[in-house]
Amino acid sequence: MSAIAGQKSRLTWAVNISVVLLVVAWLVPTVGLLVSSFRTTDQISQSGWWDAAFPVEKAFRDRVSADGETQSNGLYVLSGDLLTNGQNAADLKPGTKIKAFGTSGIKPGAYKAGTSADLGDGGTLTINSDGTYTASSPTSFDGSGPRVYFEAELPPAFTLANYREVLFSDGMGQAFLNTLTVTIPATIIPILVAAFAAYALAWMQFPGRGLLIAAVVGLLVVPLQLALVPLLRLHLEIGIGQSFLGIWLAHTGFGLPLAIYLLRNYMVGLPRDIIESAKVDGATDFQIFMKIVLPLSFPALASFAIFQFLWVWNDLLVAKVFLPANDGSKVMTVKIADDLLGSRGGDWGILAAAAFVSIAVPLLVFFSMQRYLVRGLLAGSVKGG
Repeated sequence: MSAIAGQKSRLTWAVNISVVLLVVAWLVPTVGLLVSSFRTTDQISQSGWWDAAFPVEKAFRDRVSADGETQSNGLYVLSGDLLTNGQNAADLKPGTKIKAFGTSGIKPGAYKAGTSADLGDGGTLTINSDGTYTASSPTSFDGSGPRVYFEAELPPAFTLANYREVLFSDGMGQAFLNTLTVTIPATIIPILVAAFAAYALAWMQFPGRGLLIAAVVGLLVVPLQLALVPLLRLHLEIGIGQSFLGIWLAHTGFGLPLAIYLLRNYMVGLPRDIIESAKVDGATDFQIFMKIVLPLSFPALASFAIFQFLWVWNDLLVAKVFLPANDGSKVMTVKIADDLLGSRGGDWGILAAAAFVSIAVPLLVFFSMQRYLVRGLLAGSVKGG
């Protein structure tokens, strides 16, 4: 039985639950990325981001220092502090506690902190949770203390070092300007071209109009990877080569099918009476386009502008192909991938921080224009002719 007027459909709850699940599915990895951007590489490798607020356990190898050997009750004694004067002191933060230790790498936690380990020949080694140790032997250590392994509990640590490395690395400012230089024209140019093409396909009658519309729809499913090499060869042949002009034209070509499709479907749904009245009054197609169609199509224009800006700003593949490899032409994505992450890309802290730095401008663009996004997309998806 259909829902009674004024009452909510039973499917409302299903829709709400689905939306909540989708939001959570996107929010959880984003929160994880944010937390990881404030963690050190060691902590990221030892535990997941959901354990960032808890201590991390890690095994270390060290050697008891033989400096300051003393004698007591007929024994040679070494004492010191592994946490402050050991070989791993730089990696051990204040508040670190030793849970267990051992004399073999096979069993680094064979003895609990505070107990004594047998070194053989009457020697013993005691390591406390605060890092202090005492080693004793009936014979001199001869300038070399025993090798020791220990498991330490490191307190949770957060740092801004990842963001400092990303923001203040050499050449990042130039990369930011290069990204703006690529993104702004690569967003404006396809909008200008697509707006004229969409108006012609929506309101002008000419032979082959239907075939052109079909071609535009067909181009939506063509992977850009198929066109990279042929397009680069074409640029080299006509003298554009790897340059900002080349990447502007490449992004324009890759973005035009979606732009024309969205704008054409939106313009078809505009009130026909207004356009026909303008034609009766003697307005030309150019005047109708500039004074009537273009202002009314702003939601669709804004929708595509958001998509195109986000796509170009976050692009790595097209920038690697159509821009020179020198430092003066690198965009932020290339700068981060080549210089900060290296060829292996294993520094997750830097990667997470770079991700949040790089999305700052796209988020600003999205939230400033998002009120037009849904309106433009829905109008372009349900209206057509």
